[in-house]
Amino acid sequence: MPRRLAAVSALFAVAAGVLAGCGGESWEKQCTTNAEGVIECTPDRRPEAREVTGELLAGGTYDVSQDRGKVVVVNFWGSWCNPCRAEADDLEQTYQATRAKNVTFIGVNSRDDRDSAKAFERGRVTYPSIFDDDGSVALKFDVTQVGTPATLILDRQGRIAAGMRRATTVGELQPLVERIAAERNG
Repeated sequence: MPRRLAAVSALFAVAAGVLAGCGGESWEKQCTTNAEGVIECTPDRRPEAREVTGELLAGGTYDVSQDRGKVVVVNFWGSWCNPCRAEADDLEQTYQATRAKNVTFIGVNSRDDRDSAKAFERGRVTYPSIFDDDGSVALKFDVTQVGTPATLILDRQGRIAAGMRRATTVGELQPLVERIAAERNG
């Protein structure tokens, strides 16, 4: 019996390692988290975002590498999520206020059906969203314990600069995005 328990424990440890980023440390552990729960990484500690692609809700595909050179705000949401509804206006306001600074936004819709997701977006946000019904896009971003909503900010080099595992507001998000957009080299 002890041998079987050890084998099961080893299996769980391997599975946990895979979920934490293919056996490595989660990117968040290299960064700092402030009292409000905003995770920020200094430029020398920012992990490169993996190759992330996905099917857009409106059709076509998105590849994060096409936005290299821009700050990319990635928001994970679902039409069934009340905090997502509450933050949608704040996200759109921040998008409109920062897009002239070479900032773009991409939504990642999860655990939803396509019609509900499209209805949610209509009249709320003008930036596109990836349809991620199985959660595979979140895993590509090494967001292994993502709740909904959550937001990541990628710097111009395609590295994860900041993240939040909760809803955000324009008063919190816009200054953070603007600060990352103002960085020269990192």
